[in-house]
Amino acid sequence: MPPMNRRDALRLLGLSTLGVTALSACAPDATGGGAARSSGDAAAKTFGFTSWSLNEEAQKAAVQAIVDAYASAGKVTINTASFPYNEYLNQVTLKIRGGQLSGAVQLDVAWLAAMASLGKLRDLSPQATQGGYTEVALSSGQYGGKQLGLPWTTGSIGLIANTEILQKAGVSELPATTEEFEAALTKVAKLGDGIVPYAAATKAAQLKDILPWMKTFGSPLLDGDQITVGDDASVAAVEWYKQLYDAKLIAPDVDRFDARALFAQGKAAFYDDAIIARGVVAGQSPDKSLTEKMKPLPRPVLDAGGTPQALLWGHVIVVVEGEGAEAAADFAKFATSDTATVAGFFEKVKLPPTTTAGLADPKVAGDAFTAEWTEKITKTATPNPFWRYAGYGQIETAIAEQVQAVLVGQASAKDALAKAAETAKGLQK
Repeated sequence: MPPMNRRDALRLLGLSTLGVTALSACAPDATGGGAARSSGDAAAKTFGFTSWSLNEEAQKAAVQAIVDAYASAGKVTINTASFPYNEYLNQVTLKIRGGQLSGAVQLDVAWLAAMASLGKLRDLSPQATQGGYTEVALSSGQYGGKQLGLPWTTGSIGLIANTEILQKAGVSELPATTEEFEAALTKVAKLGDGIVPYAAATKAAQLKDILPWMKTFGSPLLDGDQITVGDDASVAAVEWYKQLYDAKLIAPDVDRFDARALFAQGKAAFYDDAIIARGVVAGQSPDKSLTEKMKPLPRPVLDAGGTPQALLWGHVIVVVEGEGAEAAADFAKFATSDTATVAGFFEKVKLPPTTTAGLADPKVAGDAFTAEWTEKITKTATPNPFWRYAGYGQIETAIAEQVQAVLVGQASAKDALAKAAETAKGLQK
C-alpha cells in the first residue's frame, strides 16, 4: 500500500472545512516542530504500545518479551495493539486523529514526518540524551529540530555481493568506484548461465533505488525546498543507469522481491537491500552456505575517496500524548537503549541496535556481517530528503516513473527528470 499523503488522510478521516482548520491548528508550528503539549493523565501507569512487529511471526515473541519484562519490572500495565505493516500507517493515523490511540508506537523511519504533522507526538529529547544512541541513529528520529522518535533499529539499504560469483568472474576485489563497478559487472556478464550482474531495480515500484546513485553523481536531490532532480548530476546518473541497462548489466522488470529471488538462487552478483537481507535470502536459497558468500560493500563512489551513499533504514518508537505518556516514554527508552535488552533482541531477530554500547556488546560485535554492514554502509547513510513531506511516496513515484521511461527508451534523461521535478513540486506539502 502506498504511503498516505495529507490529502488521503483528510479524505479517510472525513474532515470538513472545519476539520481542516482543526488539523492546521495541531500542525507543526512555525519553528518546524511537531511535538505536542501534554494531555490526559500523562503520569498514569497504564499505557498502550502499538507495533506491527507484534503481528509478524518472526518477531512477535521477541517483542512481547520486551513488553513483559518492562511491565513486570515497572509494575505497569501495557495494552498492546498491532496491525499488518501494509495497513499500519493508515490505521495508526486514523486512530490518533480519532483520539483512540496514545502511548508508545513503533514507526518506520520514513513515516515520522507524516506522524509529526498530526501534532500529537511528545518530544523525547530528554530520553535521547540519556540513551547513548549513535549520531546516525538519532538522526532517524529527528524532525523539525526535535527528537520525536527514539531509534529502535538503525540500518541502511546498501549493496550486497555474492563473492563466489565474483571469484568465478575473476573479480578479486570489491569495486570501490563506479568505473571499477562497471568493469566488475562486465566480467560477470561473460559468465553467462543466466546470471544477472547487478539485480538493480528496474520496475517503477522500486526505482527509488536510483536516488542514492543520483547522490553518488553529485545531486543533493533537495536543496532547501528546491528539488534538484533534473540537474546535471542526476541526469548523468540516469544516463549511466540506462547505459548499464542497454548493456544488459542490469535486467528489465526487476523489483526487490525479484532481486532477492535471483540472489538466493545464485543468479545475481550484486543487488540492493536492507540489512535484513541475510535472513531473507538465506530462507529462500537452496544453497545453505550462501550467507558465507554474502558481502556488504559501500556503494561505489564516482571518484576515489568520495563518500559512499546509502539510504537510512530502520524503526523508531514515538510517544503519542495521552494516558500514561510518561511511562510510555520510559518504556521507549528501555526498549531501545537497555544494553541487555537490545543485545538479546539482536540475538533473536538480527536487527542491529542503535546505541554505542549495544553495538559493542559481544552478541552484536561478534556478528561479522552486521558489524561490517554498520561500519561500511550505515555509517554514512542519510535519510531520504523527501521524507520531510507527507507526499514523499508520490514524489518517489513521480521520479521512478520517469526513470523507467528513460530505461525503455521513451524519453531522454534530461526531459524525463525535468518532468519528474515539475510533478514533484506540486507534492511538496
